Amino acid sequence: MRGLTFTIENTDPRLLKQVVMKWFVARIIFRISSEGSKLDQFDEHLRLIAAQDFDEAFGKARVLGISEEDTVYTYRDTTVRWEFINVAELIPIQDLKDGSEIYSHIHETSEGSSYINHVHQRAVFIQTAARAS
Repeated sequence: MRGLTFTIENTDPRLLKQVVMKWFVARIIFRISSEGSKLDQFDEHLRLIAAQDFDEAFGKARVLGISEEDTVYTYRDTTVRWEFINVAELIPIQDLKDGSEIYSHIHETSEGSSYINHVHQRAVFIQTAARAS
């Protein structure tokens, strides 16, 4: 697995150490709670994590999730809270280069043509939004 190489320098050349960092994609799940909401909402984040190994990457992803818990007060005097649930997936990236797959999800539906239409509409939207900014 390719990774980043960091050199940790010290004043003593005998203590010069190189650490190889690997890349991981973490899927971090949050519950969104708001006053008066009738449905459970969950926010899924895909985050790029650099770590020496799986255990370190998992720990860093958990710390990131916990650090991003938040409570927002809306203009309607209601509270919206993002509560960290857990790290649902941690995928090592084998080779970080142009076109590398970082995540895959299979979507099943009984409404295939509606899903395809949604994907096409989404593609037009992101192109339009990119040109406007």
